[in-house]
This record gives sequence, C-alpha cells and structure tokens, in this order.
Amino acid sequence: MAERVEARFCLRCGTPLQLRERFGVLRPVCPACGWTYFPDPKVATAVLVVQDGKILLVQRRQPPFAGQWTLPAGFVDAGEDPAQAAVRECAEETGLHVCVTTLLDVVSGREHPRGADFMIVWRAEVTGGQMQAQDDAGAVAWFPADGLPPLAFAATRRVVKRFFLAEK
Repeated sequence: MAERVEARFCLRCGTPLQLRERFGVLRPVCPACGWTYFPDPKVATAVLVVQDGKILLVQRRQPPFAGQWTLPAGFVDAGEDPAQAAVRECAEETGLHVCVTTLLDVVSGREHPRGADFMIVWRAEVTGGQMQAQDDAGAVAWFPADGLPPLAFAATRRVVKRFFLAEK
C-alpha cells in the first residue's frame, strides 16, 4: 500500500500522538486521553460507458500519468452516494450526463500516494449533455477496442479488459 499521511496530534485534546499497538497494529494514539487514530480509506468511483462499440475515455491532464487515458472517475465525497458521485464526475470531466445502470466491480489497492484505496466501477449510459473535456480532463474521446490509447492505472486496464474487450 502507498504511504499515507497520518495524524500527528490528537483531534480531541491536541496532544502529540505516539505509536502504540492497538488491535494488533501500530497506530497513532494519544497518551493523554487514549484517542486512537484510524485512517479512513479513500474511495473513488468510475463509469464504463460504451456506445456504438466504443468506450468513453478521458485523458489525464495532471500527474500521475498525465497524458494517459482513463475512465471518467473521481473521489466520492463524505456522505455522497457512490453512484451519484460517478454521475457527477462523468459530467464534470466530459460534459456528458449519464445514468448508472449496473455495478460492475470494486477494485482494491492504492496505485499512487494520492490515489484511492477502493474504486467502485459502474456501467452507465449517456442521457444527454455535450461532450467536452472539462475539469481535470485534457481531452475526452470514444475509442474502439482495436484503437485504445495508453491507459493509466491498473484498475482502468482491468475494467477495460474484463468489461469492454471481453465483450468484443
């Protein structure tokens, strides 16, 4: 797993935390009040949109993997429904409005320090909007199975292989 930023001070009393064994793992613990820091996983969501035999991909504008292509995706906000987050992220990156139809996969494993611990992937269908790269997408395009660009992220390659290429 990639390195993550840990809490350094107690969120209850402000005392510097110390590493102590809790539940079989070294965790940051407050020596004053006993509060234990448990990091929450980062969750992202993505959509697999296939139309006329082509897959919708966005080109990353920012590192890591700037210039490579991936599914429309992004982080789920606290309290946000993951399916609605996928719809929101697709609209933010591509200008397209989609409807989520099926849960396809949950991919585990952080691929870079700022990445997600879990990626929830949905099949979706375009319902409207105007395709235009926006937000952190440098470009957006449809690709046939025999003309895929370089794909960022192992999770993207897994989903494309399993749910797009396997159908061809």
